[in-house]
Amino acid sequence: MDNVLYFIKSTLSSDLASSGFPLIYKGEMNHQIMRSFAFMANRKIAENNIPTNIRKKVFHIMIECLQNITKHSDDYDKDDKQIGNGLFVVGYNKDSFYVMTGNLVNNEKMKALEERIVLLNSSDKKQLKQLFLKQMMDGSLNEKGGAGLGLIDIARKSGRKLFYHFAPYDHSRHFFLLVASISLKVDKEPDEE
Repeated sequence: MDNVLYFIKSTLSSDLASSGFPLIYKGEMNHQIMRSFAFMANRKIAENNIPTNIRKKVFHIMIECLQNITKHSDDYDKDDKQIGNGLFVVGYNKDSFYVMTGNLVNNEKMKALEERIVLLNSSDKKQLKQLFLKQMMDGSLNEKGGAGLGLIDIARKSGRKLFYHFAPYDHSRHFFLLVASISLKVDKEPDEE
């Protein structure tokens, strides 16, 4: 966990650190906690008089990120039941909101996850839409009930590259950090749904 804390301290800009984080949560993510946290975060964002279309993007990304933790965290209790522990941070600076999540992933999942993020980061807006539509048509539900749309949707809504890092945790898992940023500037062209 020290690697994770070092990573957070070393990669966050002084601008972001000095403006603070309105909300930070670390622990079990279940649907009740997710709903409560999303409500609090949405209220805090609304208090800052952020334009509605940007608030919707931030809220949508927050929900996708929280769902990723609840569905994909490789953290289990003594009975081998998935716990869904994770880290969730919503922050902002003068021109962007940041949604940061962290959760454990098994080592064998890292390569595919990284390849997926690299593909998304190298895709433009049109390519992301095509990937989304293709996944909607061709994708099948995985063992956790997902269709593989979450990361694509986060990349599409943020309009920016996703930042990620894998910090060693134990012999079989890494702590996966994902940061999505959303510009506070109002889009000049309508958002593609």
